[in-house]
This record gives sequence, structure tokens and C-alpha cells, in this order.
Amino acid sequence: MQEVEQLVKMANQIADNFSFHDDAVERITDHLVRFWAPSMQKKLIDYDKAQGADLRPAAREAMNRLDVG
Repeated sequence: MQEVEQLVKMANQIADNFSFHDDAVERITDHLVRFWAPSMQKKLIDYDKAQGADLRPAAREAMNRLDVG
């Protein structure tokens, strides 16, 4: 669980860094696709589906745009 908590923290930091852009969700999604391993993306998607309470809204929306199979 500690790994997921760290991923949530990092996703929220990314969301905070892009929050002042009009296209923040697109930038967050792009960052996650480019720099996060698919396994990291999947863990965060699973967290979001299970509870996701600690994710910022923009990070949550970005999670919904990821295509991890």
C-alpha cells in the first residue's frame, strides 16, 4: 500500500504543477503516458476505481484517459 500512496502523492504533485494551464488534464495525461511505466499507471487506475479519495480531481480525470491494458 505504501507504493500506491507514493504514486498518489506524485500524481497530485503533477496535477498541482499543471493546474494553472487551461489544458491541465491533457498535460497530466501526457506526462503519465510519457514518464510512468504502465505498471505504475495501472496501480493508480486500480486505486482510483477502488477508492481514489486522495487524488486531485484533475489527476482523477487524467486516470480516466489512460489506456492501460
